[in-house]
Amino acid sequence: LERQLLMQNQMRERQTAMQIAWTREFLRYFGTFFGLATIGLTAGAIKKKNPGVLLPVVPLSFIFAYQYDMGYGTLLQRIKGEAENILDTQSTLLELPKGSLTYEDLEKIRRSQSKFFIEK
Repeated sequence: LERQLLMQNQMRERQTAMQIAWTREFLRYFGTFFGLATIGLTAGAIKKKNPGVLLPVVPLSFIFAYQYDMGYGTLLQRIKGEAENILDTQSTLLELPKGSLTYEDLEKIRRSQSKFFIEK
């Protein structure tokens, strides 16, 4: 059991590392897009003398900030803290509808889905 727990923890850590690495890679591409879009929209706003052209920069900046926080900031620590808070203080939110699944429930489902099962 201890080996299985260690293996599951290693898999979880590797998946989390992959998610962070993916976010950092995405941030490189999105950061380039965001920079070019900001420069282009600023130039367009100056050329047309219309500051409304800069409006798309606002949602793009929120996306950029979120991705940066996910890849290099403290977002994962804040998510972990909130998850621990939910586990400690709001555990009723985690209950499954109709309670936990039991072996008997699984058997009922299996029997109802089986075309060849004959009830005796």
